[in-house]
Amino acid sequence: MGRTPAAPAAITQSSPQEYVLSGAWTAQGIGAVTPQLDALTTPAGQELVVDGARIEALDTAGAWVLQKFLHRLEDDAKGVRLRALRPEFGRLLEAIRQQMADQERTLAVPAIASTTPLERLGRHFEAPLQQGFALLSFVGECALALGGCIAQPTRLRWRPILYNIRSAGFDALPIVGMLSFLLGVVVAYQGAGQLRQYGANIFVADLVGLSILREFAPLITAIIVAGRSGSAYAAQIGTMSVTEEIDAMRTLGIAPLDLLVLPKLLALLIVLPLLTVFADALGVFGGMIMARTQLGVGFGDFLDRFVKAISVTAYLLGVGKAPVFAAIIAVVGCFQGFRTRGGADSVGRQTTRAVVQSIFLVIVADALFSVAFSALDL
Repeated sequence: MGRTPAAPAAITQSSPQEYVLSGAWTAQGIGAVTPQLDALTTPAGQELVVDGARIEALDTAGAWVLQKFLHRLEDDAKGVRLRALRPEFGRLLEAIRQQMADQERTLAVPAIASTTPLERLGRHFEAPLQQGFALLSFVGECALALGGCIAQPTRLRWRPILYNIRSAGFDALPIVGMLSFLLGVVVAYQGAGQLRQYGANIFVADLVGLSILREFAPLITAIIVAGRSGSAYAAQIGTMSVTEEIDAMRTLGIAPLDLLVLPKLLALLIVLPLLTVFADALGVFGGMIMARTQLGVGFGDFLDRFVKAISVTAYLLGVGKAPVFAAIIAVVGCFQGFRTRGGADSVGRQTTRAVVQSIFLVIVADALFSVAFSALDL
């Protein structure tokens, strides 16, 4: 004859101060008793007795529920006494109690001791410094991967490179052209009032040419690309990191840097200088239209003065900044994507950081270029 199955777990209150436990307190048997435990009322300030003599079976799930119940009674009552529990059940219950105590100690947040202002300042800058060192390490990894691809050109994946050239370059032409044109209009319009006072209308060509070609065109192009492509890189890689696609690539022996980073980096190195040239042309054209409208400087006179005032060096200095800006945008966007952890909120957070840090570093690099060009008298 087979064994009679144990009855499900049950709890009865024989008196206001005594609880009687019975049945199988196991994973299969505690389903019905959980609502009963929540509905029980415990008299405050009295000593309670829990009778475990009728417990027929106990596993870790049942011991966990029982220990939570005892803990609740201890919070409300003056004292709790567990009576007539089998020794083996008692040892299991003690082990669960110890495990719960360890978890509470682990999750407890220690009080922050008072610190000096210098120590607080150091803690405040610790995370940015760690992220800076991680970024430098990532730059080194990208340089090694790029060197490996140069040594072995067959490692290059041309289809992703061409795709990124289209998405980051060709698709960005409308917004880059529109903003550059408007920027040229604004520069010429703001300078028109001052030039008109001194009868120096023709020098609007110098103002528009130098400001657009050397500074505004490469800078505004880099900022637009950072907002469009840098955020897209961080979101794409971050999503792949969250869904563990990057780990799957490593398992298959595919280097994530070769597949995800280098095509984006090489594509931006190609398209950003071309976008800068496009922005130069549209910005100067906007300045020409405003010069004719506000100052009466015709297109022919403007171009004649523009050719004399703007040297090839000034043009090349502006275009020469573009590859540096491209490297910053691609590396920072991909770096923040790889640092994504958790869920969708982390993807959004890292995408925001990628855009902010890219624009910040682009402006810092542009300032350093200005200082260096001034020191070299360029």
